[in-house]
Amino acid sequence: MVESLLLAVTRVSTMSQYKPLTNATGFFFQRDEKLFLVTCRHVVLDEANQHHPERLEIELHVDPENVAVTTQFSVPLYRDQKPLWRQGVDSAGMIDVAAIELERAALPEPLLFHPFTPAHLVARLDDIEIGTPVLIAGFPLGFHDTLHHLPVARQAVIASSFGMRFQGNGYFLTDARMHRGTSGGPVVARMTAAHSGRSALAWSLLGVHAARMDVDNRDVQQDERLDLNCAWYADIILTLTEDPPAGKASDRPSPAVHSASGNIKP
Repeated sequence: MVESLLLAVTRVSTMSQYKPLTNATGFFFQRDEKLFLVTCRHVVLDEANQHHPERLEIELHVDPENVAVTTQFSVPLYRDQKPLWRQGVDSAGMIDVAAIELERAALPEPLLFHPFTPAHLVARLDDIEIGTPVLIAGFPLGFHDTLHHLPVARQAVIASSFGMRFQGNGYFLTDARMHRGTSGGPVVARMTAAHSGRSALAWSLLGVHAARMDVDNRDVQQDERLDLNCAWYADIILTLTEDPPAGKASDRPSPAVHSASGNIKP
């Protein structure tokens, strides 16, 4: 029996033609009949570091009887030179989250996975307090169970007031030792008993892990890293996975939509 959280997360490889570039993390999010891959925006495009992949490769489990059986699935990032991912902006600027709709007809069958849904988002922000234990699942430095192709999880705690935009940005902080390769991983908390029976994936989706935080004036000889990280509030995923407005083609990318973080305190 494989824990459902591990099957909600997938290893992401960024590719330029057939050349691998970087490793990252993503997770599945299902809304109605549509299935999305959610990861960080800097995974699909990072102008500052001249990171311009053309496609992603994700790993899918394809045998319900044997979790060690997987296949690689290619996810294009552009069509007719236009980006296929959806990204968001808010009052503070770009949100480091991207959602890419997966073509369900092209996915292999059978498929062993457990996607998050809107029901996994936190309805009451004050249910999550500072110090709340959370997990961040992913592939730190690409490390994972190479036999069963499953991610690992790092323990963390909420390190800033949940529901408030830290320093005016649409993210909160976690306290955990994190590494490259975990960008795009889900930040989750165990559901309460009242809600856990409603889903095989009994975890609340709080955010999307993006990057480590540090201070500019840290003395690298005397001061250790803060081991704090930013995680974008998961409600942006609802905005990114909305159906396009009437009159727009359903496959048209939404390169800039506003955050759904109206319930996040300034």
